[in-house]
Amino acid sequence: MPTILVIDDNPAVATALDVLFALHDIQVEHASSPDAGLRRLERGDIDLVIQDMNFEADTTSGEEGHDLFQDIRRAWPDLPVILLTAWTQLEHAVELVKAGAADYIGKPWDDAKLVASAANLIELHDLQRESLRHRQASRTRRRQLAAEYDLRGFVYEDMSSERLLALACQVARSRLPVLVTGPNGSGKERIAEILHANSGFAKGPFVAVNCGALPADLIESELFGAEAGAYTGATRTRIGKFEAADGGTLFLDEIGTLPLEGQSRLLRVLETGRFTRLGGTREIEVSVRIVSATNADLRAMVAAGTFREDLYYRLDGITLAIAPLHERGDDILPLARHFLAEGKQFSEATERALRRHPWPGNVRELRNVVQRACVIAPGEIVMPEHLQLPEAAGPHEQAEPDADALRAALARHRGVIAQAAAELGLSRQALYRRMERHGIGRE
Repeated sequence: MPTILVIDDNPAVATALDVLFALHDIQVEHASSPDAGLRRLERGDIDLVIQDMNFEADTTSGEEGHDLFQDIRRAWPDLPVILLTAWTQLEHAVELVKAGAADYIGKPWDDAKLVASAANLIELHDLQRESLRHRQASRTRRRQLAAEYDLRGFVYEDMSSERLLALACQVARSRLPVLVTGPNGSGKERIAEILHANSGFAKGPFVAVNCGALPADLIESELFGAEAGAYTGATRTRIGKFEAADGGTLFLDEIGTLPLEGQSRLLRVLETGRFTRLGGTREIEVSVRIVSATNADLRAMVAAGTFREDLYYRLDGITLAIAPLHERGDDILPLARHFLAEGKQFSEATERALRRHPWPGNVRELRNVVQRACVIAPGEIVMPEHLQLPEAAGPHEQAEPDADALRAALARHRGVIAQAAAELGLSRQALYRRMERHGIGRE
């Protein structure tokens, strides 16, 4: 059951609120002075504070309420506070809302309005606390992962990336081949590097091959090497990628682009660990951990007859699927800040633009955009227009609501600022500023 702490020197106020909130399964505790209220808060388990603005007899300045709120905000910055105020303290209340108070309610209060505001704030506070617990637990897991494994500088905060990394580290020491799937530019090679760095092959070489960049007539010599004279221009023995990777990891990127003939030769090597160089007769044996990657649907290619089924099952010992960047949104800003040039920083609007962009080119696109923006930005602040993204300068931003929209939202929510602000997509402080600008009173 949620608990509200009422800090008010009038016992009748506490009793009335206790009765009111009991009807809504909310418990009320009472403190008759600021000091008593702060002592109770130190014991914890309070979801919301409702505080008066005056405590000493014949005092109407609101200074005591101001000081109490500031004490609460310093010690419990995330705890929502509703101010109970008479019209004489209205200016103080508005000032404190701008400083972070959740809401203010006039005396005598409207029961429905107060309950609605309190319930909304308690629910929001619960969500924030749950989110904070998740973030703290995630930070702990990330620290543990970084302490135990070599993550090769992988930057992430998203839960999906955390799960992928944990699985990659878990399977790294296995000798099974690993297939890394994901769109272009999503970081598949970095995952392969992490697999290598934490494997039993870590002291050996890490050799990367882009199968998509190999000319069809050179695939065999590139992968398996060639003896001198094996083809025109081969004036000396050439070491292939398999030999170069002996004792380490061979990363076969864009494996889906390998033609069927190359697939057949690769399959034989994977089955036996042996091969001969092009034009040679001596059989060479190597010990290599295979990690392959693709942005293609290999199962569909198998069904279409363009990828060998037996090779697919040889490569797919363990699959690690890295999501496109737009599906792991919590990685966007950490990555963008990682790519920032020294001395540069993003404006808030720029960070919103970064989060809003779909990033079809994934991490590679993000890196290029940020590095370009750092060159274009004349000062230390990178603005949305420096990103040069489609509509990055703000067309997707919500248009500022006019006075009629503000009044309509306030009317729909019976003056509950927190709920009206949420509907309008504003913070409470932003809503108060707009109300003041348009001359809209609370009532």
